[in-house]
Amino acid sequence: MPGTLILAVSENAGLTRNTLEVLAGGIKLKALLGEPVGAAILGRELSAYVPLLFAYGADQVYRAEHPLLERYQGDAYASVMHQICQRAQPTMVFLAGDSVGRELGPRLAHRLKAGFVADFVDFDLDAVSGQLQFTRQTYGGKAMAVVQPKAFPVVATAKLRTMEPPTKEEGRTGEEIRVEVALEASKLRTRVLEKVQEEVAGVKLEDAKIVVSGGRGLRGPEGFKVLEQLAQVLKGAVGASRAATDSGWVPPSWQVGQTGKSVSPDLYLAFGISGATQHVAGISGAKNIVAINTDPEAPIYKVAQLGVVGDWKAVATKLIESCKELTGR
Repeated sequence: MPGTLILAVSENAGLTRNTLEVLAGGIKLKALLGEPVGAAILGRELSAYVPLLFAYGADQVYRAEHPLLERYQGDAYASVMHQICQRAQPTMVFLAGDSVGRELGPRLAHRLKAGFVADFVDFDLDAVSGQLQFTRQTYGGKAMAVVQPKAFPVVATAKLRTMEPPTKEEGRTGEEIRVEVALEASKLRTRVLEKVQEEVAGVKLEDAKIVVSGGRGLRGPEGFKVLEQLAQVLKGAVGASRAATDSGWVPPSWQVGQTGKSVSPDLYLAFGISGATQHVAGISGAKNIVAINTDPEAPIYKVAQLGVVGDWKAVATKLIESCKELTGR
């Protein structure tokens, strides 16, 4: 019986970064409470992923295979995860705070009559009571709230890019548990008609070590061509504020912020971004933030380690020239 159960998702013959992050959370909870970590994986032909989950720290793997689980479908996943939780009786259920976790988490909590914690960034034991408590951002990242569950089980989603993936330990083993699944297509209220995979040139935004982002201050889509050049020289990715994506200058998938993607690069370059709280919430994991803006009072400077007051294009162009000289690219 696991103390923590996480939902594992496969991708390209491996496990997603989001899966490894929540697995790291399960391992941390195991260190605090001494309870084993379980992983549930749903889909088709999953045998190759079981050793991977053991290698990354799972003690038990619940393997549920069915044709209707090949792609995520809310009704099907909620039903099977509920079935697995009834069998495993975990204290905690950890899900990634991505599109799947955000939909599945509340539905699963409702079925289990469990508490729900959304987008936690950390957790620990209270120094006085010894009770488990979660920390999550509030007011757009301006403050941190502490949530202490009063009853269990609890379903919780982890804010992306707040935990480092665990180290892989080759040869590590555990217990595999096959789950018999009974699903009827007629009882599923939605179905996937088509899956469109966005083609990404270079590194993914959420995985990039360097992110070059632009906002309303770029004043049009042409400015992002300059940022793309800079990102290419730095081997990074391009992001954008909601104002830029809402204006149609760049695709919605480029959006960084509370309603977009959370990033945790080593370096985040913000060109022409004022620093709305919703945007800042998505870059809280960045190790270094450099802000370039013509407004010396822009809120972005409050979270930046380095600020430049000036024309964004002049700064970006000079950076491109200097990086090319240094790297020879």
